[in-house]
Amino acid sequence: MGWLMGRIVGGLAAMVLVGALAVSVRAGLMDISAGLKAYVDQRWGAAATTRVAVWQRLMRDNQPAQKPNLSDAKALKLTNDFFNQVPYVSDLQHWGVKDYWATPIEMLGSLGGDCEDYAIAKYLTLKALGIPIEKMRITYVRALVQQVPHMVLAYYPTPDADPLILDNLNGTIRPASQRPDLVPVYSFNDDDLWLPGYAERKGGASNVRLWREVREKLAKEQRL
Repeated sequence: MGWLMGRIVGGLAAMVLVGALAVSVRAGLMDISAGLKAYVDQRWGAAATTRVAVWQRLMRDNQPAQKPNLSDAKALKLTNDFFNQVPYVSDLQHWGVKDYWATPIEMLGSLGGDCEDYAIAKYLTLKALGIPIEKMRITYVRALVQQVPHMVLAYYPTPDADPLILDNLNGTIRPASQRPDLVPVYSFNDDDLWLPGYAERKGGASNVRLWREVREKLAKEQRL
């Protein structure tokens, strides 16, 4: 990550990322429009616009066409480390509501987020880097140490594999079997919803209201 930090101008407090997430195609994630950049600058200032540009370059530089030998493991670590730099801020403190699922543009433009924002940003970024959504699930868990609801991103190398967990509480990517502190409640991706202990899908992810709202906000951002 040293090369990335060296590109950041002063006053960013070690924060170096933001994204505009297209729902349909990977290209939309990287092709951040002038209108979206203007929106970011107007709402959060020039530093946020710089973060957008750095994040955009990260996406472009790590596309399969640019780095055909970039393994999933390296993409996972790059993305996990990148987004874990974001300062943690509770929804109540940050947005004035108990539960708010931000888009990466909101999270990173405002320089803060909580657990679901990290998981969503990592999911969408890895999707942009070419990781199939079938290998990823945004996973709602119970964090036993903190005794709080929590959210992580699970990556499945194969459908029946022990998934790898990308987490903002623990920056080391580990198999779920090595994270007994996390108890899964449900998981989802773009298309499907799963309950723990069941391999079969349990309906569309659109049943998760806040996820549906995030995707609607992503579409609005894409149209700017």
